[in-house]
Amino acid sequence: MKVLVVGGGGREHAICWKLAQSPKAEKIYCAPGNAGIESVAECVDTGAEDIEGICAFAAEKAIDLAVIGPEVPLAMGIVDELEKRGVKTFGPNRKCSQLEASKSFTKAFLGRHNIPTAGYREFTDKDELMASVGIYGYPMVLKADGLAAGKGVVIAENEADAKAAIEEMMGEKVFGSAGDKVVVEEFLTGVEASMLCFVDENSIVPMESAQDYKRVFDGDKGPNTGGMGTYSPSLLFTPELEEQIRTRILEPTLKGFQEDGLDFKGVLFIGLMLTDEGPKVIEFNNRFGDPETQSVLPRLESDLLDIFVAVTENRLADVEMKWSDDKAVCVVAASGGYPGSYEKNKVIGGLDKVDDDVIVFHAGTAKKNTAELGCAGSGKPGCTGEPHMATVTSGGRVLGVTALGKTHEEAKAKAYDNIKRIRFEGMQYRTDIGTINRR
Repeated sequence: MKVLVVGGGGREHAICWKLAQSPKAEKIYCAPGNAGIESVAECVDTGAEDIEGICAFAAEKAIDLAVIGPEVPLAMGIVDELEKRGVKTFGPNRKCSQLEASKSFTKAFLGRHNIPTAGYREFTDKDELMASVGIYGYPMVLKADGLAAGKGVVIAENEADAKAAIEEMMGEKVFGSAGDKVVVEEFLTGVEASMLCFVDENSIVPMESAQDYKRVFDGDKGPNTGGMGTYSPSLLFTPELEEQIRTRILEPTLKGFQEDGLDFKGVLFIGLMLTDEGPKVIEFNNRFGDPETQSVLPRLESDLLDIFVAVTENRLADVEMKWSDDKAVCVVAASGGYPGSYEKNKVIGGLDKVDDDVIVFHAGTAKKNTAELGCAGSGKPGCTGEPHMATVTSGGRVLGVTALGKTHEEAKAKAYDNIKRIRFEGMQYRTDIGTINRR
C-alpha cells in the first residue's frame, strides 16, 4: 500500500516509524515531515493545512491510505475532501472533529450522554465573564473554546489572575478566534491521565494507557505546554479503574456517537482526571496525542497499518491488538523560552551518540547548512568542522527521546542517560518524567 501521513511533528514521526515496520507498506510519504521523518518516509513539501495540495498529491501518487495527524486539518475537513476523491482516510470527518475544535460542543455532548465531567458555563461576552469570575471558586479553569495548539487552558489561582487571563483571551485575542467563546469549568482535584482509543462506527478499543506532563517545569510548575513528556503504561491504572472508564466513559461515548450521528473513525484521545469520585473527562481530542503516541506506539506489537485500514472499513472489532510488556518513557527536549517565544535554527548535536535501542522522535526539526547559519567551526553543538548540512531546531518542542525497559525505572534511566548526550543552545527538559504527580 502507498500511505500518506499528514503532519510534521513528533506524533507523525512515531506514526511513520511504526508504519515503516509493516510489510504491507510499499511506500510512505509524509507532508510536510521533518528532519527525522525523512529517515523512514519520503517528505513532501506540502503543508498539513494545504488541503487542495494534499488532495492533489494523493491523486497524483494514487495513495491507498491517508493518515491525518494534526487537529487543524481535521477541523478544516481534510478527511471529507480526501474521501470525496476516493482516498481511504484514517481520521474523523469535519462534523466529528468538533469534539476537539469546540470545547462547548464536547461539554454539551458529555452532558447529553451523562458522561462524568466538570461542571461548566460558556461565555461569549467579556464583560459578562469578568462579572462572573470565581463562579466555581478558585482555582478557576478557563478554556478558549477553539483550537489553540494545546495551550488554550488557564488555571487561575485568584481573581486577579482570572481577570488577566480573560483580558488576554477575549480582549487581546492571544489565541485568536479560539477565544471568541470561553468555557469556564469547575476545578477538578486529582491526577491527570490519558487514554488513546481506536474508534470506528461499531467499536471503541483503548490502547495501552499513558500519562502526560503538561506543565513546562518539574513538579508540574509553570505554564501549560503541548506536553513535556510521557510514560506508558500509566502507574495509576488498575483493573478496577479501567473497568470504571469502560462502563462510565467509553461505552456511553460510543453510544453517544451512534445516537448523535457522529460516524467517528480514527483515534479518540480522552484526557481524564482521576478524582475521588472516579474518572472524569477533561477533554476529547480527535487524533493521537503528542507526546503520548511516542510512548504508546513503541509498545504496539501488532501491524499499525492493519489497524488503520480496519478502522476505515468499520471492522475494528476483527483486529487483535498485541502490546509489549515493556515500559516506555519519552522525555521532550524543548527550545529555550518555550512555551513562550523562542529562537529557531539552533544546531542540534549528539544525535549520533544515542544508543541504538533508544528512539529519538523529531518534533520541531529541519535541515540547514551550517555555513548558512554562520556557525561552521564555531565550536557550538553540531557546528564543528567544515560547513555541512545539520539538523536544527524549528519548533518549541524539538525532540522526544523514548526508551523501553522491563520496568518504568529502567526505561526512565535509559531515556535520561541518552537525552543528556544531545545538545542545542537553550535546550530545556523536565527531569521528573515517569514520576507520579499528585497536586
